Amino acid sequence: MRVLAAMSGGVDSAVAAARAVEAGHEVTGVHLALSRNPQTYRTGARGCCTLEDSRDARRAADVIGIPFYVWDMADRFHEDVVDDFVAEYAAGRTPNPCLRCNEKIKFSAVLDRAIALGFDAVVTGHHARRGDDGLLRRSVDLAKDQSYVLAVLTREQLDRSVFPLGDSTKAQVRTEAAQRGLSVADKPDSHDICFIADGDTRKFLADRLGEAPGDIVDARTGAVVGAHAGAYAYTVGQRKGLSLGVPAPDGKPRYVLSITPKTNTVTVGPVEALEASEVAARRPVWTGGALPTEATPCQVQLRAHGEVVPATVRVTGDTLHAELGKPVRGVAAGQAIVAYRPDPAGDVVLGSATITG
Repeated sequence: MRVLAAMSGGVDSAVAAARAVEAGHEVTGVHLALSRNPQTYRTGARGCCTLEDSRDARRAADVIGIPFYVWDMADRFHEDVVDDFVAEYAAGRTPNPCLRCNEKIKFSAVLDRAIALGFDAVVTGHHARRGDDGLLRRSVDLAKDQSYVLAVLTREQLDRSVFPLGDSTKAQVRTEAAQRGLSVADKPDSHDICFIADGDTRKFLADRLGEAPGDIVDARTGAVVGAHAGAYAYTVGQRKGLSLGVPAPDGKPRYVLSITPKTNTVTVGPVEALEASEVAARRPVWTGGALPTEATPCQVQLRAHGEVVPATVRVTGDTLHAELGKPVRGVAAGQAIVAYRPDPAGDVVLGSATITG
C-alpha cells in the first residue's frame, strides 16, 4: 500500500514507520505542527508537537530513508482540541484531550487529507492491534495499551489505519529502535497535556475562563463548607486542594461528587458517595458488530488505564446505558466509556460513548 506514517517525534511512531517500510509499503512520513506558537508547548522530550519533536521526527525519517513533510494543523487542533477542552471544563465535565485529538485530528483531518492525496492508509505508533477481522483489539503490552483512546474511531477509519506495534511490548520497541540506529530509542514517553506548558491545568483554565467564585457544599447537610474561585478547577473524585473550612461530622475526608455550572457549585461528600453502578453516555460509536439495542454483556473501561469491570450495555437512540457488575468510584462526565468483548487473542473493542452521568 501507499501509506502515510504519522511521526510525532517519539520512539513508537518512528519504529512503526520503519516496520511499515519493511512490510513492503510505500511510506511517507508526516509530522503534525499543532501549536500556533511551538515555544508555548512542552519541551524537554515531554510533548508530541514541539519544535524539538519535529526535528526528532525528521531525523528518524532520514535514518529510515523515507520522504518527510510537516503539516500545519495548528488552527484545527486549537479549535477541535484546545477550545473543546476549555468548553468541557466550563460545562462541568472532565475531557480527555488525547482521545479528542485522535478522533478529530489524527484520524479525521489527517486521514481525510491522506486519502485525498492518494494514500491508502495512515500508519501510527499506537499500542493497539487490528485483527484479521478488522476489529480493534488491545495491545499485548497491557501497560501501554491505547485501545481506549482509539475506541472513538469509526469502522471506516479503522479500515484505513495500520498499527504495527500492537504485538510488541514497549521494551521491545525501544530495543528495536536502538538496533535501527534511531536517536529516539531512549526518548521519554510524552506525559501530561501537551498544550499546557507548565502542567498547571487550573491556571490554564483560569486564564481563559476568568475567576468565578462560588460555594463548595456538603452533600449530606447542604451546608456551605468552603469557597472556590472557579468550579472548572475541580474534577469528580478529587480530594486534595479543596481547602474546606468546615470539617466533616465524622472527621473523614470529603471528595468532589459533582460540579454544577448553572449554580457554580461544587458538591463534596464521603468517598462512598462516589460509587456508581449505572452509567449513561451519548454519541455511541460501535465497531464490534451491530448496535446492542438489547442488554448485552461485556466489559467496560471508564477512563484511560482505569479498572475494567463487567457490565451490561444497551443503546437506545443516541444514548448508551451501562449497568456495572460492581460499583466504580469517580466516574466523570466527559470521559469515555469503552466496551470490550473478552477474547483469547486480545480483548476486542466493541464501541465507545461519552459519559454524561
